[in-house]
Amino acid sequence: MTTATKNISSTDTRTAAAEPIRVLLAAGGTGGHVYPAIAIADALRKADPRTKILFVGTRDRMEWEAVPKSGYDIKSVWISGFHRRLTPQNLLFPFKLVTSIVQSFSIIKSFKPDVMVACGGFAAGPIGWVAAKLNIPIVIQEQNSYPGVTNRLLAKHAVSIFTAFEDAKKYLPEEKITLSGNPVRGQLKQSDSSAAREAFGFNSEAPVLLILGGSGGALALNNIMQKELDHLHNEAGLQIIWQCGKRYFEELNKQIDTDSYPNLRLTQYIDDMPAAYGAADLVVTRAGAGTCSELMLLGQPAVLVPSPNVAGDHQAKNAKSMVETGAAELLEESDIEEKFSEVITALIMDKERLQKMNEAMKSLAKPDAAKTIAKEIYTLAQKRNR
Repeated sequence: MTTATKNISSTDTRTAAAEPIRVLLAAGGTGGHVYPAIAIADALRKADPRTKILFVGTRDRMEWEAVPKSGYDIKSVWISGFHRRLTPQNLLFPFKLVTSIVQSFSIIKSFKPDVMVACGGFAAGPIGWVAAKLNIPIVIQEQNSYPGVTNRLLAKHAVSIFTAFEDAKKYLPEEKITLSGNPVRGQLKQSDSSAAREAFGFNSEAPVLLILGGSGGALALNNIMQKELDHLHNEAGLQIIWQCGKRYFEELNKQIDTDSYPNLRLTQYIDDMPAAYGAADLVVTRAGAGTCSELMLLGQPAVLVPSPNVAGDHQAKNAKSMVETGAAELLEESDIEEKFSEVITALIMDKERLQKMNEAMKSLAKPDAAKTIAKEIYTLAQKRNR
């Protein structure tokens, strides 16, 4: 089989191929792993619609729904994370590992990929190990400042590693790294501010605060917002979009008399994120890799409140990378009770500081991340099939 590419550049990844290339993508567990993998798949398909793409994940995590909804096939391996303490799940781990390796051999022998892409999550571990044993080129895409265990283990086998944060090079083979940024599905574009505010029923004068807890919500952000709502809405005069998460919405909606807060929009989920970003002067959010990438692309000033309950404290490391450039302000969860309102109100009223943060955020953006990674995948496939 031969594959020829033409003019795959940073602005044009159109490919002419004698035969379509075959790419296996492994990602699982969270949207932070899965959505960048889908973005890479989209870039590959855009380069050549004939590209054969197969995902590997687990049946009990979000990739099992997200990947088919995006138009891609997915196969499962029976694997889970290993807990640091003795649990019943750990007793099953050796059996799961052996089974997942056998399944991985079967998937690779059947699909015959030219390149394997690992985007993190434990589902990428066994399939990546088998790919290495079968001499299939491995590309790693790491979303966070502190790489996950799977990507750290696979790094020695990888041909190329793409990172979103400069600090990731401390933990991965630097000679293999390209600082590409995180792939984001489609081209996220911020809505016009006036139209976005109008969509939320806001006026054009008062500042808009956007609180993002993610699809699951963030308890610490919800608690402090409930406590400080009177001050932020009534005394500071802010217009507020508060995305509290599905699990918390019903209870908060009962406890808060939203009629008493005409400039509050309490919601479990935001369907139109471009409008929410477009309306906002300032965003308060966790520091997950996907959210950080969106903030960078849009130049959105932010106060980052990293979750302390994540592996390797990677959200704190993500936040630190952005704070050091002046793109964001860090607020530790341990300080949230004492400093939240003071930090928010001082910053959202400082238009000069917000403009500087906007410029710093944009300087971190890598809008062509998916295209850059797709280009490398095609190059590796070409070399393999000569």
